[in-house]
Amino acid sequence: MNTKVLHTLEYDKIIQLLIDKATSNPGRELCRRLIPSTDLSAIEEAQQETADALSMLLTKGSTSFGGNKDLQFAIKSLEIGSALSIPELLGIAGLLQNTARIKSYGRKAREEDADTSLTPYFAALEPLTRVSEEISRCILSEEEIADDASPKLKSIRRSIVLTGDKIHSQLNSMVNGSYRTYLQDNVITMRNDRYCIPVKAEYKGQVRGMVHDQSSTGSTFFIEPEAIVNLNNQLKELSIQEKEEIEAILFSLSQLCAEHTEELARNQQLMTQLDFIFAKASLALDLNATKPVFNTDHYIQIRKGRHPLLPSKKVVPIDIHLGKDFDLLVITGPNTGGKTVSLKTIGLFTLMGQAGLHIPALDRSELSIFTEVFADIGDEQSIEQSLSTFSAHMANTVEILKLADEKSLILFDELGAGTDPVEGAALAAAVIESARELGALVAATTHYAELKVYAMTTPGVENASCEFNVDTLAPTYRLVMGIPGKSNAFAISRRLGLPEEIIDRAAARLDAENVRFEDVLTKLDQQRQEMEKEQRQAAQLRLEMEQAAAKAQEYRDSLQKEKEKNEARAKAE
Repeated sequence: MNTKVLHTLEYDKIIQLLIDKATSNPGRELCRRLIPSTDLSAIEEAQQETADALSMLLTKGSTSFGGNKDLQFAIKSLEIGSALSIPELLGIAGLLQNTARIKSYGRKAREEDADTSLTPYFAALEPLTRVSEEISRCILSEEEIADDASPKLKSIRRSIVLTGDKIHSQLNSMVNGSYRTYLQDNVITMRNDRYCIPVKAEYKGQVRGMVHDQSSTGSTFFIEPEAIVNLNNQLKELSIQEKEEIEAILFSLSQLCAEHTEELARNQQLMTQLDFIFAKASLALDLNATKPVFNTDHYIQIRKGRHPLLPSKKVVPIDIHLGKDFDLLVITGPNTGGKTVSLKTIGLFTLMGQAGLHIPALDRSELSIFTEVFADIGDEQSIEQSLSTFSAHMANTVEILKLADEKSLILFDELGAGTDPVEGAALAAAVIESARELGALVAATTHYAELKVYAMTTPGVENASCEFNVDTLAPTYRLVMGIPGKSNAFAISRRLGLPEEIIDRAAARLDAENVRFEDVLTKLDQQRQEMEKEQRQAAQLRLEMEQAAAKAQEYRDSLQKEKEKNEARAKAE
């Protein structure tokens, strides 16, 4: 799949929405790398995984994979016999604890419940409870090892406390006793990891001991009294022993983890994959999306499709089909009426579906597999290449026709626009005919009446139009299949107050054929609206008749019950 189309159809924005749904960094990275597939079995497998995850979200609620961190470096270190750091060991414990929680989340409510596509993922998870519990028992946080991590550590720390108490006891007696007048402050302080007292400079000779520091003003010396030198030495030795014992504990925990590097690596991979799958399901939940049905016949049928990047409360669902009775769809209608959105919806749904993502449409919507999707959409003017809008579009078109084949979906927006209308319409017709000859499935938007006529008179080509309400001067954004759209330029101008004489003058410049064609379109549109109105009225009448029939039946049932009660009462008497 060419990367340009991913940006043109805003697939990259869908991926950003997907990334935001993942709860771990490895999961987010997997989302970031998601591209559409062309393998039908892989696509259907991915779609089923998304569907099964969505079902779990609906029945069990959301879950998180936040404890899943990238531990590849730590696992490699274990494989070569290195000891892990405290954060790395805590990362492994976090992964295993999260693994246990996710495995529990994935358990079937009843043994007889059928397996899903996610069952093998959950079954393969190995929580390694003994490993995670041992790490958690020994390591309390990134800054603290538990006293009970080993008997030796507990003994060393007890000695540290006792030695510290002795030092404080002796220093307190000095500070509050014989040395009191020699001190700058009655406090005990630390310098170079040794306990000291702050002695006034003039009394430096009165306190025997080792000078470790001097204040910036020179008025205070920080002296370690001779009486506690040995105790400070003992404390230093105990600190060294504590550090050595902590390193031994970490090495022991690392050896325990090293026995399970395969399980750890597999857990990491499975948790990342599950985070990715549930991110797809969470996105589907947000978009109210469904699993599309795939076919291999290059047939698309979207039922009430909603462009996923438009506000859900404002977007107008569209029904659109292409590829069964016709291989070219020509979409017409006014500017800002939804033509480009319809075109993008076709392309974006195809990309999303082939990436294993659900689409925001009614269920049983159908998509097909395309090896390439090409789209020439939007203002492609290139200042750097000194190309006009027309030239840039034509350069894209040339490239598309070079690369497309019978397995391609091609989307043209305003084909042939930006140049002389007569030549532009001729070029547009020639281009789409060439694309059809390649066997590609094509959808194109246009304003050209010539293409509307082409679609009406050519087998395998169909018109569609984006509806416009002339009374309100606003598009309805509804896509109507089978009917070409009007430009509505005269109607809009009239509603905006352009004098009738100017409109008449403009109409006089149109040739008779164009006038007749626009009149035909007007009549077709009026007939369609009348038919739709009659269909709505008929549906409403049918509903009212069904409701009346239901009430009548309910009344008859109540009479029958009353009759049966009276008969039973009469028999009893």
